[in-house]
Amino acid sequence: QVQLVESGGGSVQAGGSLRLSCAASGDFMNRYCMGWFRQAPGKEREGVARRDVYGTRTYADFVQGRFTISQDSAKNILSLQMNSLKPEDTAVYYCAAARPRGGYCYSIGPGDFTYWGQGTQVTVSS
Repeated sequence: QVQLVESGGGSVQAGGSLRLSCAASGDFMNRYCMGWFRQAPGKEREGVARRDVYGTRTYADFVQGRFTISQDSAKNILSLQMNSLKPEDTAVYYCAAARPRGGYCYSIGPGDFTYWGQGTQVTVSS
């Protein structure tokens, strides 16, 4: 059974950094489309960063080089390093996994992510 557990959220001042971790219940990350999403109060959930089964990483435009998604396959952990945080980055951050479609992740939309963690709160103060 696929289970994801996030950790690492917290409160920081603008310009600070946080590293989020997502612990997976097994060694399936290399076979799944993996992603980080976030949801701010009163807003829809949005994608932040994704990693496909070939290791290709993509980021939302608002990331602007500040975040890095990475994976430690030996420890079954997906991470999101967030630097130069802004108040608008305040949100609950979620880790998610989806089975690839036809062996690829490019056609997987946010609604196709089947497995979700419980989320971790990130608060950035000005």
